[in-house]
Amino acid sequence: MIHGIDVFKAFQPHRGDAIVTHSGTAGRHWAEVSTNPNRDLRLQSSMGQTISAAFGVALGLPDEKVVMFDSEGALLMNLGVLASIAGKSPKNFYHFLLDNEIYATTGGQPVPNARNIDYAGMAKSAGYASTHHFTDLEDLVTSMEAIMNEVGPVFISIKITPEVQNLPMALRDGSSGRDRIETIRDFQKEMGIETT
Repeated sequence: MIHGIDVFKAFQPHRGDAIVTHSGTAGRHWAEVSTNPNRDLRLQSSMGQTISAAFGVALGLPDEKVVMFDSEGALLMNLGVLASIAGKSPKNFYHFLLDNEIYATTGGQPVPNARNIDYAGMAKSAGYASTHHFTDLEDLVTSMEAIMNEVGPVFISIKITPEVQNLPMALRDGSSGRDRIETIRDFQKEMGIETT
């Protein structure tokens, strides 16, 4: 398995100006690696729905690459989104799934049938333009540039090492420096989106 932070380190040199968002613990280390926080959409506390928001951003901003770092637990809460994404086929959408086989946020309970689910196969069957599956960091690193040059929607499933959080939610350090409202305001300013 691959450490989550190593996924981000492999991705960052190929980010360019892509908009990046993540679901819960799938993005735990992203803030440590990101070099363009005004293009990071951190939508905390929206497990299962961040993928729909990222999909909407990809549709609304078709000239921008949109990258989603998802978790299998969150995706399982909203599997129908795979068909919606494939149906609309946003060419600018890159869906990374960080699969640790557990619900890390709530204490490490196993995801049902975790070892047998083929998420890349699901995405392919739903109609994603391209799908990939990685269990080896070197393979991921050497493939990242080509993946980020593919026409979307692209689905990338990556087995990662679990990092269980056992502290109560109120005691965890989940700070990114900005709350959801600040994140959206900064993103709108970065993208030149005027609000009234």
